[in-house]
Amino acid sequence: MEINMKIEKTMIIGELLERLPEKADILTEAGMHCLNCAIAHGETIEEACEAHGIDVEELLEELNKK
Repeated sequence: MEINMKIEKTMIIGELLERLPEKADILTEAGMHCLNCAIAHGETIEEACEAHGIDVEELLEELNKK
């Protein structure tokens, strides 16, 4: 894990999962069950939240917890 990496809403989901695969569980628990689809790997966290009706700020808070 990259210790000082801050996850931003503009980060591409594919990049997040490549760099921090342990965060997949948080995304799945939030309601993003399609992490393996082609669209998810090119979509930003913000775009995915909009598509799934998830509060992006709440998700970012959870993703950025140590």
